[in-house]
Amino acid sequence: MKEHIKNFLNEEQDPKAVEKITSKLNDILMRGEEIGYIGVQKKPAITVFPDSIVLTNKRIIICRPKNLGLSMDFTDYSWSIILATFVKENLLGSEFSFNTNTDLTVSIDYIPKIQARKINTFAKEQLETLKEANAAPKTETFFAEPSVEQHPVVEETAPEAEEIEEVETEEVNDYAEIISPLSQPVVPAYSEPAPVAEEKSSKDKSLSELSKEELFDKLQNYKKLLDNGLILQGEYDAFKKEILAYL
Repeated sequence: MKEHIKNFLNEEQDPKAVEKITSKLNDILMRGEEIGYIGVQKKPAITVFPDSIVLTNKRIIICRPKNLGLSMDFTDYSWSIILATFVKENLLGSEFSFNTNTDLTVSIDYIPKIQARKINTFAKEQLETLKEANAAPKTETFFAEPSVEQHPVVEETAPEAEEIEEVETEEVNDYAEIISPLSQPVVPAYSEPAPVAEEKSSKDKSLSELSKEELFDKLQNYKKLLDNGLILQGEYDAFKKEILAYL
């Protein structure tokens, strides 16, 4: 007996029917799909080509021989569309059936009772596994919600930008205040000659009392003031004329 069918003969399945089914299933199994259980009809009358039901980790497959066993119809139903499974035990075997989300009911009768029970148990385990897998993404979404709290971080950086702009404005204002006094250098230049003139006028009253050497020194002092730009040429000429009047 071939090794690949021994695992499916625990509940008195017909070896020839299982061997024929497994040989044909190899061509239609999808990647990662594995056979979990095979149930075979056992009618009261001798049946050369019984119907079978195959349960894999991805779907339920109903196998019905045609043309004296030369061909076979495979009808499959994914676990994702199956809502519930049922077993009805009769005097001659059991009937296994299931409902789909399209209101379709599929059944296969004359399945030995022990096989029907194993089929129903395997089917319910697959449906429970699928249910748990569908519920898992909801938990991930629940833990992903706190990411919304990251938005206030952006708002906190906004005041820093405003403070930088204010500092830059203050620096510009201070710079303007530093420059503004430099634009008025002419005021002290024209205001200084006034006290000089008053001082000279107070000293002119005593020119008659000065000696010639003192008058000469005074004239030299006025010449230095002129050279340094502290008095105008006209002022110097007036002072010079007064001093020369006493020499």
